[in-house]
Formats: sequence, structure tokens, C-alpha cells
Amino acid sequence: MSSLCEWYAVGFDDSAIALQVNPPNGIAWQETIQWERIIRVCFQTGDWSESDVIYIFTDERPESYVIPTEAQGGQALWYKILERKLFDAELAIEAATTTNELFCYPLFTLPTLENR
Repeated sequence: MSSLCEWYAVGFDDSAIALQVNPPNGIAWQETIQWERIIRVCFQTGDWSESDVIYIFTDERPESYVIPTEAQGGQALWYKILERKLFDAELAIEAATTTNELFCYPLFTLPTLENR
């Protein structure tokens, strides 16, 4: 059985994130995510048996892109997301001390009665 980093690769430059996915016994796909289209990032912590996961939401589609940090380049992408301030650094530190929890940034607030 091949490991995730053998078939899921993440790269990035100053303008975009590139995903190249060639799952064993699955259909290969690739995608490019422009940095300026990112509207929200969520980070789900795993445990000793599963990868942490980055969810990237853009203004181009309702679904998120799901990127395991165990993917080739996944950890470097997480550091770049923090460097670009697309996820709060203090929240990332809090997340690093947990397992199986979801953290999102920016946080959305529910509308109050005054805002309706």
C-alpha cells in the first residue's frame, strides 16, 4: 500500500497553490488555487494514526479543498498559510495541542437580531 506522500503532492509559489493527486486505483486530478481567492482556512487535527488536514475555502466554489499535511509539501503549505496570515498563529498553537478537533479562521459570527 502506498503512502499518501507518494501520490498527493502540493506545491506553491507567490500566486497560487498547485495540487497534483494520483491516487492508487483512482482517477488522477490536479487543481490550482489562487492565493487571493482564499476566503477561509480550517485545520482539523488528527491523532497518532491519522494526518492533520487543511481545508481551504475559496470564493470560486462552495466546497473546500482538502489537503492532508502528510501529502508531499503539505507541511510546507501549512507554514506558508501561517506566514501569509490566512490562519491565526495563536489559534494554530492552540490547535497543535489537540487531537481530532476543527479550527477555522476567520471565525464566522451568526447575525444578531439587530443585523437582520
